Amino acid sequence: MTVTLTNASAQQEPILQNLMQFYTHDFSVFWAGTSRGDLAADGRFEAYPMADYWSRPGWSAQLIWQDGVLAGFALVNDQSHSGAPVQSSVAEFFLLRKHRGGGVGREAAEIMFSQRPGSWEVAVARKNVRALAFWRRAILESGRAGEVAETDISDAHWNGPILRFLWAGQEGDMST
Repeated sequence: MTVTLTNASAQQEPILQNLMQFYTHDFSVFWAGTSRGDLAADGRFEAYPMADYWSRPGWSAQLIWQDGVLAGFALVNDQSHSGAPVQSSVAEFFLLRKHRGGGVGREAAEIMFSQRPGSWEVAVARKNVRALAFWRRAILESGRAGEVAETDISDAHWNGPILRFLWAGQEGDMST
């Protein structure tokens, strides 16, 4: 199995928006009983705001590939959910269901983290217990994450656990 991540360009935003439809569909189960995640009259979920991923330094959109087949996406920014300074934060991370459970997500996460050694934050929505289990395994079992801390926040800005850690560079240096 070969997992790769490629940087997405603004011209590839339609691909990301298509994938975001699946992501939002999967995530909508957590919004039951609310109007969040309702379909528009055209049968689609609301478009995801992508402009900052093409214009802001430290923000990036990547496509995840398994053996040359599009499998998902990752969005990274520098926005902290915890309020503590962070170099990189996982904004969104998605794999199509057929690519889950075989190590693709873990490999993609390690590639994503390795592209930006330093401080990271992964905030997980409280109801998304499967994602929390995935991120705990991917980070704690990697051998490249240090100073791992998990906090829990429930306020007007975030509701759920937040994993913070340092990701080692090529030589194991976590000071970058």
